[in-house]
Amino acid sequence: MTAGAVARRLAVLFLAALLLVLTGGAAQAQAAGYRYWSFWERTGDQWVYAELGPSLARPSDGDVQGFRFAVSENSQDATKPRGATGFDTICADTPAKDGTKRVALVLDFGTRTDAPSGEPPPPARTACAQVAPDASTAEALAEVAAPLRYDSNALLCAITGYPQQGCGEQIKNSDGDHASESSSDPGPSLGIWAGAAAVAALGAAAVWQTRRRRRG
Repeated sequence: MTAGAVARRLAVLFLAALLLVLTGGAAQAQAAGYRYWSFWERTGDQWVYAELGPSLARPSDGDVQGFRFAVSENSQDATKPRGATGFDTICADTPAKDGTKRVALVLDFGTRTDAPSGEPPPPARTACAQVAPDASTAEALAEVAAPLRYDSNALLCAITGYPQQGCGEQIKNSDGDHASESSSDPGPSLGIWAGAAAVAALGAAAVWQTRRRRRG
């Protein structure tokens, strides 16, 4: 292989490595989650992401449902409510009444990591809502956790007034994880540094080949 061919191949590799570094950094910068209240149903001893929103769901008497405030990318990685308290415990002090149903609710306001800046989350709690037989989860929630706040698309934004502002806003991070605003920047990842080293090495090789050809 001639010196010119080697130089051209090194130049191509140099550009490819540079592209990987740049696109890798862009992908990390674009990684994002959303800060919102997720809605869950208790099935046996497991939390299952609800298929319907709280305004459409019609729980039965004895059901346990949960809400969790957190930063998540989508429903597959949404953070579940903490705690495994059952219906009998949550509604122990709410006797059954004809013409009503009881719905046990678990309200998990999340952690400081997920909280909006300057707004610490309230402690998690449970509540037993006693409502009409055809009441939705949203109506049950309104009975025990007002004030609620919704956006123009009927997305649940706040429970008992938390958080005071925002609704499903996008949260971006350099590594795609939801870290607290006060956490320190861990710096570039190992992949970025390795890519940069590769670019530097290929660049040096290309310069060396060019100089060698000129001397020859």
